[in-house]
Amino acid sequence: MMGYPESIVNLKESFQKLPGIGEKSAERLAFSVIDMELEDVEIFKEALDSVKKNIKNCEVCNHITEKDICDICSDKNRDNNTICVVDDPKNVIMFEKLGVYNGKYFVLSGLISPLDKIGPEDINIQKLMNLIKKEEINEVILAIRPTIEGETTSLYITKMLEELNKNKKKKTQISKIAQGIPIGVDMEYIDSLTLETALQNRKEIS
Repeated sequence: MMGYPESIVNLKESFQKLPGIGEKSAERLAFSVIDMELEDVEIFKEALDSVKKNIKNCEVCNHITEKDICDICSDKNRDNNTICVVDDPKNVIMFEKLGVYNGKYFVLSGLISPLDKIGPEDINIQKLMNLIKKEEINEVILAIRPTIEGETTSLYITKMLEELNKNKKKKTQISKIAQGIPIGVDMEYIDSLTLETALQNRKEIS
């Protein structure tokens, strides 16, 4: 029995590289592309190309942007004295949709995971520390996903901040979003009310 033409096989395999897309889903997507108008396929192709060419990390907070400095860091109306630390750019967008936080962010782009051979030097912890040293930061909010890796990362950052506070007259408050977020659940699957409550009821660590 003959299989699919090579172009369909290549497209299906490309879709399977996306997270959460299995063989059946990739097959459906590939056939959906066949049914699309050529103009729509060109728009889709240009959108993919544009994302890879134009999206980069903000030089200050590491969030995704098309500029050197993202819109949040450039916004003079934001509270420059508070930093909310997250591990993924998607979490910044989630908090922004809530509309209850007006400070700045910092994206770690990863978590400490000894099993995966990811150490503190492999994510942006040192860049975060340099930013805190440079700016007058009154509060650092740890809003990192509640997993073993997330807790390890939060603990490591807390210890570094406590060490930093020893040499400062005005201490930086360290807080963590309130519990109620289940352990092991990815932040993007948490409902907005739970997330908003966790942010507003954050607890001071030190």
